Amino acid sequence: MSAAETPPQAVVLELRGIVKRFGATRALDGASLRVRRGSVHGLVGENGAGKSTLIKVLAGIHRPDAGSLLVDGRAHAHFDPRQVERLGIRFIHQERLLPAGFTVDEALFFGQERRLGPWLDRRAQRREAERLLEHWFGLRLPAGALVGELSSAEQQVLQIVRALIVKPRVLVFDEPSVALVRSEVERLLCIVRRLRDEGLAIVYISHYLQEIEALCDRVTVLRNGRDVAEVDPRATSPERIARLMVNREVGELYPKSAPAPGAPLLEVRGLGRGRAYRDIDLRVRRGEVVGLTGLVGSGAKELLKSLFGLAPPDTGEVRLDGRPLALRTPRQAVAEGIALLPEERRRQGVALDLSVQENVTLAALPRFSRFGLLSRRAERRETLGLIERLRIKSAGPQATVRQLSGGNQQKVALAKWFARRSSLYLLDEPSVGIDIGAKAEIYRLIGELAREGAGVLILSSDLPELLGLCERIHVMHRGRIAARFEAGEADSDKLLAVATGAVAQQETSVHESIPG
Repeated sequence: MSAAETPPQAVVLELRGIVKRFGATRALDGASLRVRRGSVHGLVGENGAGKSTLIKVLAGIHRPDAGSLLVDGRAHAHFDPRQVERLGIRFIHQERLLPAGFTVDEALFFGQERRLGPWLDRRAQRREAERLLEHWFGLRLPAGALVGELSSAEQQVLQIVRALIVKPRVLVFDEPSVALVRSEVERLLCIVRRLRDEGLAIVYISHYLQEIEALCDRVTVLRNGRDVAEVDPRATSPERIARLMVNREVGELYPKSAPAPGAPLLEVRGLGRGRAYRDIDLRVRRGEVVGLTGLVGSGAKELLKSLFGLAPPDTGEVRLDGRPLALRTPRQAVAEGIALLPEERRRQGVALDLSVQENVTLAALPRFSRFGLLSRRAERRETLGLIERLRIKSAGPQATVRQLSGGNQQKVALAKWFARRSSLYLLDEPSVGIDIGAKAEIYRLIGELAREGAGVLILSSDLPELLGLCERIHVMHRGRIAARFEAGEADSDKLLAVATGAVAQQETSVHESIPG
């Protein structure tokens, strides 16, 4: 019998009426949360709803201004980080926090090293690291590999296994699937269910409502710093949960298709780069949204980098507006009207410590300059217009981007290219780590770009996203485009089957009809 079918268990963790202020901002306004033993409790809300602040209060990073925290019924005014550890509460954070210079075994056992008397038993520690990774994730990593050499997904796995080593009583997952591909997500969900059935109390924070529906026994919805509902996700539709999160109808999630696409904008023929990808044929027309997907290592990310001049191809041809283009640097790509929205927005998409205005105009400074002098008035006018158009929630043009929610940071990253007036947009996982309300806004902007005549190429592992947005979807497998689907021809299962190699490559549909 699963934990979901058993009678309600005792409440292990409870947060009551938590209030937290930062100056005049009330980040939490009486938020509460109750988590039972042997259950998975979801926590959802828009970016800025208070989820991160509530978790930082639980972790002892922030001290609440009011409210109480209870573990097994015992009340505490606040926690400190050492107390949190003693109580058996562990966290799996969205950001990978492991030192890049540590080896796999050092990262897993830091602070709890395996010893033989007074000496570090490196051999035993490496064997145990390999055993644990195999046991929990079926993953084989050399224990001596450096953390900095691992993929984002592998680093996330290390963080999860490190938390499990100490056999916690409460485990908090903060957007754990953001860096994982679909097969790894399925494995993660199986592990969470297994931990639940072993009696752990689990808090699961995610913007992916399909994960919440598939995994959670109860869900608390936060809005504006308050818990506005606790529901059973098996009896409550994702649409209802989304309405509770944003306090409005999200409306049509995916924008209506643009009128008939125009002339070819981007044409790629026979493109190849070493072992990353080869024989790529692809076309994006003006007013068209085209999708690209593939598992980690498929070559899809490397292809997108090549189209922005970050990793020049070895063979093949790229044409833009019918002109041959030899992209060797990002500067050249930007000058040609090509924009890249990177997946790692906080590291590569925005400058966190600069203002919204400085970020928005960064790629288009010549537009606001005369005789080498910047016009702050022109910058401000452009920024205010884009804040309104993109519905960026900020204290104003001079607010630092670090203060914004993830969804609003993503809008700022996109606004930078609107200010540049780019014609071809390369979007790498454009909705990763943002809530459903912000997703709807990003999708609306993508639709606007297409209707205004831009070309959009989206690389995404969110298959429903591609199916909802794109006129055509290319699926990459082991460096090649294995299949191409027109709108309406595919579903998630078909796309995944091609991406994993479970079905043969559809050679008859991979070659775009590109004029000579």
